Amino acid sequence: MTPAPKNKNLVRLQFLARVVTKECNYLEVTDCRLFAEPFTSDRGKHLADDPELAERVDAFVGRFGRLQDTLADKLLPILLAALGEQPGAQLDNLDRAERLELIESADQWLSMRQLRNQMVHEYIEDVAILASALQAGHDFVSTLLKTAERMTTQMERRGWIPPARRRRPGAE
Repeated sequence: MTPAPKNKNLVRLQFLARVVTKECNYLEVTDCRLFAEPFTSDRGKHLADDPELAERVDAFVGRFGRLQDTLADKLLPILLAALGEQPGAQLDNLDRAERLELIESADQWLSMRQLRNQMVHEYIEDVAILASALQAGHDFVSTLLKTAERMTTQMERRGWIPPARRRRPGAE
């Protein structure tokens, strides 16, 4: 059994677990609202004259990227250290996370990162690319949520954080 991390790291893990839980909830709600119907090029053509749709797209892209960054750049290194692993460069951390079954695939994670960059930078120019990237992002939401759950479950099992009360979209 891995001993509890030092107090400073334990406090950071607990904080990040709370942040990840909130980010998951926000992403789920936005995902459900934006993808109540598939995001097509035709829908994308209306972004300029549909401020609500444009805000949903921005919210989705922001929340998708934020959760991905929080998991990979913030939580993963400190969680690896708490588990007795030596954190390193992001690719090394992703490989370790895959080996520990915290993520499904390091390659898949890198694909999500590229997709996030595409959603952020390409949508201004090409609606077809945006529609494709958003739909692919939607397909990856469950992967992000499962990853968050795997990581927090590891912390729960070790008693580093209390068991989470998980909330589904639309639940009060």
